Amino acid sequence: MRAEASDKAEMVNQLLYGEPLEILEQQKKWSYIRLGHDQYEGWVDNKQIQTITNAQYQHLQAQSPSLCNEFMEMVDTGNGWLSIPLGARVDGAELIGHSYAGESLSGAIQKAALIETALLYLNTPYLWGGRSPFGIDCSGFTQMVYRLNGHRILRDASQQATQGDALSFIEESEPGDLAFFDNEEGNIIHVGIMLEDNHIIHAHGKVRIDRIDHSGIFNSDTQQHSHSLRVIKRIV
Repeated sequence: MRAEASDKAEMVNQLLYGEPLEILEQQKKWSYIRLGHDQYEGWVDNKQIQTITNAQYQHLQAQSPSLCNEFMEMVDTGNGWLSIPLGARVDGAELIGHSYAGESLSGAIQKAALIETALLYLNTPYLWGGRSPFGIDCSGFTQMVYRLNGHRILRDASQQATQGDALSFIEESEPGDLAFFDNEEGNIIHVGIMLEDNHIIHAHGKVRIDRIDHSGIFNSDTQQHSHSLRVIKRIV
């Protein structure tokens, strides 16, 4: 998904396989779309989307998504195989003539599973707008971890910071809570997932584990604080 209708435009998000969307504006080569699961908008190449009926879209929207539960899997398109990443939606494959026989998961899972899922992305390289194990940004990481465990959160860190309940002290946090960080202007610019013993897993250069204190994230490589803590919020 791009900020403008051009291959050279900034990538603002990634549309994963099987994710329902609405076409808000269509041009000859590009469409301006809105994702069904988080209402995020952007431009996509028309060659990367396939239309379904409005009734089929509403059916997918009404049911709990079934997501690929492997680092990478294959979908049979009837005309060859297509690679799909962890978190791709597979329950609508038959609507477009595809078939999927791999592992999948659906529905809300206990909070403790958030950390197991987060660790699957460890060392994934940072990619602005990314949402896959081949490249991911900080809020794409938190969104996908929650999504794979059956919980919907918004796309950007500033949007996610509007959800859940704020905690008064870092000592109140539990593994799986979200920590948000701001810049000098007070804008939320980063998010990560709390771990045990004052540690955090977050996407910064890569998905990594660092220490966190009342000041923020202490980078173990640079031995300096890299992000200033604003608030910790409990989503589930």
